[in-house]
Formats: sequence, structure tokens, C-alpha cells
Amino acid sequence: MVDVQTEMIIGCSREKVAEYTANPDHAPEWYVNIKSVQWETPKPLGIGSKIAFKANFIGRTLEYVYEIMEYQPLEKLVMRTSNGPFPMETTYEWVSISPDSTLMKLRNRGEPSGFSKFLTPFMKVAMRRANVKDLKKVKDILERHCNDRRK
Repeated sequence: MVDVQTEMIIGCSREKVAEYTANPDHAPEWYVNIKSVQWETPKPLGIGSKIAFKANFIGRTLEYVYEIMEYQPLEKLVMRTSNGPFPMETTYEWVSISPDSTLMKLRNRGEPSGFSKFLTPFMKVAMRRANVKDLKKVKDILERHCNDRRK
């Protein structure tokens, strides 16, 4: 089982952080490995929405579809792959630390099968590294935006 949890404090309101990160259209801007996103169901985001992602991970191009399993706006988003080479569940949680500060939690977990099972220890390390980069990037994007607004 791969289960990677990362978190970071972002100097922006929970509303800004949650609205930006829960919007799949923004994923290629802040996810290091995601190259494109395509909606397979009509917008807006809700339980049952399906979004196709194309990503590069560990030197491979991956294509998979996430289905939204749980969505509590401004609190939690859970999505699960409905196809693809590595069944995965991704969870975002947003917690207000102060009016201008949010703790964002990012969790990826899944059960590799076939050949991928042998790569599990390496995948955990690579996922953790990618998740930290992703959270740093979204932190930079949002804090720049929020600080510009405060001036």
C-alpha cells in the first residue's frame, strides 16, 4: 500500500486556497507532474464529476480519470481513479489557521498491482517529493496573489 501525506501552511484564506486547488483546471499550474486536464462531465465540480488527467511520473506518461467521491466545499475533496495503471485516491483538506492562513493537507494512497507492486518503495519516495513540490508551488502562486491583493 502506498499512503503519502503532506501538508503545508499557505498564507491565504481558506476560501482562496480551497477554491483554487479544488478547481481541476488549475492543476497543471501547480502540480509538477500534471500536463493536461479535460473534463469528462459538465462543470461545476461535484460528487460524480469525472476529470481526465495526463501526467508524467517516474519517466512515464500516465493517463487516468479521477471521479469525485466526496466534496465539502472549503473543507474536503476526495477523488479516486476510475481507470488507469495505478488505482489511486487523492484527498485535499483545508483548515483555517487564521483569516489569512490555511493548512492544506494532501494525501495520496493506492494499491499497486502487477509490475508496479515491485516499485512501491520507490513510488512512495517519488510521490512524497512530488507532493512537497506541488504544495510549495501552490503556496508560491497563492501567496503572491494574496499579497498583491493586500497591498
